[in-house]
Amino acid sequence: MDSAILFPGQGAQKSGMGRLAAERDKKIMDLWKKAERISRLPLRGIYWENDGPETARTINVQPALTTVNLALWMRAADKIRPAAAAGHSLGEFSAVAAAGVLSFEQVLELVSQRGRIMQAADGEGKGAMAAILKLDRTQAEACTAEAARTTGETLVIANYNSPEQFVAAGTRAAVAALQGIVREKKGRALPLAVTGAFHSPLMREAAAEFARVLDATDKKSWSTARFPVYCNADPIPLSDPERIRELMKRQISSPVYWTDCIRRQWDAGCRSFIEFGPGAVLSRMIGPILAEHTGASGQDAGAGNPPWKSATVSEPEDMPDSMR
Repeated sequence: MDSAILFPGQGAQKSGMGRLAAERDKKIMDLWKKAERISRLPLRGIYWENDGPETARTINVQPALTTVNLALWMRAADKIRPAAAAGHSLGEFSAVAAAGVLSFEQVLELVSQRGRIMQAADGEGKGAMAAILKLDRTQAEACTAEAARTTGETLVIANYNSPEQFVAAGTRAAVAALQGIVREKKGRALPLAVTGAFHSPLMREAAAEFARVLDATDKKSWSTARFPVYCNADPIPLSDPERIRELMKRQISSPVYWTDCIRRQWDAGCRSFIEFGPGAVLSRMIGPILAEHTGASGQDAGAGNPPWKSATVSEPEDMPDSMR
């Protein structure tokens, strides 16, 4: 059975993540130390010693969560041969590293800079995001367009997480209007604790700044992917490093087409989906996304089971955890 490997993004983090594995494996502990040197942040202290607001800050989450993702992949890389890889938003960088396009060190440097850029992108707190639940894609898009039209402000679907799970991003006024419109349609709109309207046009300046960071990397250090990567902004199978880099430039201000990522991997022959992260955020979405198919399975590789043996996924929780 062909397997795709998946990596979650910001929102999947949790206190204590990665500690047990690092204390049992010197290579994983060394990866955490490397991430701290690269990010210049006390990541182990932030995530292993407390459960305060620092654990949710974008600047901290991005290198720390990437370290957890990559540590899990490092333990399984010699045991499975993936047919494809994808990562949700921040997780895309883990997918690129797993596919050998960039080294772990390069990816940790990039996500550290990405975290700083995104943390500072909305210093005035104008942006907001809300999860839209219990509505289909047509309804969610219509509600979002209506809220944008009635307020005259920016609001778009930022994440297409599953057929009935979306995230809208835009100005605070537009998000507030959206909540009332969604309720009228018998759906749910839940404000999210974020520091900006990620994956929306309000992030264009941040995307441009990060594009300059990507352009500054040595093109020769980007390698052809060992297996196809499906990027968020245009989920088609890519191995060419230059095309992958161009899509990653757009990612911060472009929607995350996660549903399409999974469906296109299915169309390419993937039947098993293995998530490498601190929870089961993405593997819980496989069932709803591929509801019309039989034989799809997903597994949380961090749950202690062999990552090459998949188990049928359960239904997702109402709240989409991975969003940035």
